Amino acid sequence: MSILTIQSVNISSIIERTLPAQPCLLCGAPSRNGAWCAACDASLPYLNIPHCPVCALPTLHGATCGRCLKRAPQFDHTVAAYAYAFPLDKLVQALKFGEQLVLANSLADRLAQRIELRPDGIMAMPLHSSRLRERGFNQSLELARRIASRLDIPLLKQACQRVRDTPPQSSLTWKERGKNMRRAFTCTGDLSGKHIAMVDDVMTSGASLNELALALRRAGATEVSAWVVARTLPHTKR
Repeated sequence: MSILTIQSVNISSIIERTLPAQPCLLCGAPSRNGAWCAACDASLPYLNIPHCPVCALPTLHGATCGRCLKRAPQFDHTVAAYAYAFPLDKLVQALKFGEQLVLANSLADRLAQRIELRPDGIMAMPLHSSRLRERGFNQSLELARRIASRLDIPLLKQACQRVRDTPPQSSLTWKERGKNMRRAFTCTGDLSGKHIAMVDDVMTSGASLNELALALRRAGATEVSAWVVARTLPHTKR
């Protein structure tokens, strides 16, 4: 992180401390900690257990999991701030379906704190144009925009597009999700030799991120990272 970025973060922290407290979106208590209070923050399911560096599923001593060793995904590593569990799942749903866009900054900030490898650019999981018109915003783009600003990394808004309007992944079984996403994305820019980070709200099966990573590889990217707010763990599969 550059000195300028560190100074910007420090100035932002000072400004936040001088602003009036706002109600915590989880418990209603006054909060200067962002969208939720410090007490609720302590109760959130941060992903602090040892996990596979490639897909972020729990493993012994943080070793690469057998699944990734047997069939490596198209992305090289995953950074996740939380496990997708209560009450974090309610915050993600409020952002995605409740239009609580204020949550994007707080969630993105927690994810940004875990970033160690600096890519050449970051991009959001694209929405199909019809889904974007229906929802009115792309929550992944809101997250990516905040992270790009915090870490001073170029945001690639038009690098890739979603060209197939697929059924929601949440409505499908795990086995159906990979087939559902095939050829769903296209990348038009030249990403030769670049390290690109993909930003999304939740990774469940990883099928969407894997297919997007494949499109990035076809555009020339030599390294691809997945940055997600939350990772669905085996006991919380949906």
